[in-house]
Parts: sequence; structure tokens; C-alpha cells
Amino acid sequence: MTSPTDTTTRKIAIVTGANRGLGRSTALHLAADGVAVIATYRSNADEADAVVAQIVADGGDAVALQLDVAVVASFAQFAADVRALLQQRWQRDSFDFLVNNAGFAVMGPFEQLREADFDALVDVHFKGVVFLTQALLPLLADGGSIVNTSTGLTRFTAPDIAAYAAMKGAIEVLTRHLAQDLGARGITVNTVAPGPIGTDFGGGAMRDDEQVRSVLAGHAALGRVGEPDDVGGAIAALLSSGNRWVTGQRIEVSGGTHL
Repeated sequence: MTSPTDTTTRKIAIVTGANRGLGRSTALHLAADGVAVIATYRSNADEADAVVAQIVADGGDAVALQLDVAVVASFAQFAADVRALLQQRWQRDSFDFLVNNAGFAVMGPFEQLREADFDALVDVHFKGVVFLTQALLPLLADGGSIVNTSTGLTRFTAPDIAAYAAMKGAIEVLTRHLAQDLGARGITVNTVAPGPIGTDFGGGAMRDDEQVRSVLAGHAALGRVGEPDDVGGAIAALLSSGNRWVTGQRIEVSGGTHL
């Protein structure tokens, strides 16, 4: 953890699932833009601490907080912890950006989809986003921003991942409605929808399997599989001051996959 900063003007972001993958990249890109980061993690504190350490080493400001986005009952305490952290560390009572990123995939034939796996997807990708956002809204500054992560799979299809894609479709509808509902507070709400990205998500095939990467690259106008920084950089750019007039939008970051 860094020592508390003396400034009260620094923008502050909460990034869920920031210990790895797209969340990690987003946290690093935001920090590089001067944003203080509250990086949440579910269970891997060492990964989260490494992200914080890298941000601090680069001259930024960050802290890690534990959060399981599947456990709605924990959100009130998490919001209280955030409130206390904001006051103690930054002498503020609000933060500016919420990036709902945490997630996981369940893959396999639709005929073999288990109810328990379906419920877990709902808890993390839809119910968790809904009620975490609700719990944090009193702390989100007027004029702030929310970014929800979706997937290119809401526009194009792939085998054996229908339930996950459906959850993200729900998030995209939620995003548009929240943009309308929160517009009176000047809060923008957008979705970023990554295409195939080389992370450990879903077992890591898009990162580690060269045959899979080659096939997916052939579907993209830009001729390659995406990398975490392609998405983290896009989210940070969307949260920059030049995009204050963008809300209710689905922004696909897929290198032109399946155009």
C-alpha cells in the first residue's frame, strides 16, 4: 500500500478483478493516466499486491481490497470500507470511476450446462454487477463514469459458450438503462466488449495455444488476437475527459473480428 496522498483532486477508480487479465491492464493504464486505483480481488492477494506494487513503483497510487462479486451480502461492508478508505487516504467522500470487470467463463456443450454453473454466471456477471453498482452509487461522484465489460460474443457467436454470452447481453441492456437513469447526475455508463484476448480467461487457450490464436487471428480485420493492453488502454481512454459526451454505448474492442 502506498502512503496516503496529499491531493484531493486526483481521480479515483474502482476496478473489480484487477489482480489479473483485463482488470490488471485497466488498473495499470488508469494509473499511468494519473488515476488512483482501488483494485479488487477475490482470493489472490499476492497478484493484487503485485499490481499495486507496480503502480507505486511507476509513481502512481493504488490499494487492493478483497471483494467477491458473487456475494451480494458483502457489498454493504465493502461500500463502508471504500467510504472509510476514501476519507482516510484521499480526504474525499466519493470516487469517480467504476469498472465492473471481474468475471469467469463456463464453457461446454449447451446440453451439458449445469444449473449450478448457470447460477454462478448470473451471480458474478449480472446480479453482482447490478447490486455492487447499486451499493456504490452513493459514493460515485456526480459527473463520474461506469464501464461494464461485455464480450464480442453478444454480436458474433462461438461454440459452447452460450450462457456466458447471454449474461453479457443482459449487461449491455442494463448499461443502456443505467445511462438513462443516471444521466441526471452527469454519470456516463458504457459497455466495452472485448473480442478474443490472450489472457488466462477460459483456460488460457487464446494466450497459450498457437493453433487457436492463428484461427482467431484469421477472423480479425487487424490480423491478430488481442492482448490485455488493447482493452485496458481502451477503457482508460473511454474514461478520459475527452469522452464525457459518450454514454449508453457498446464499444467493441475486437480488432474487427467477424466484420
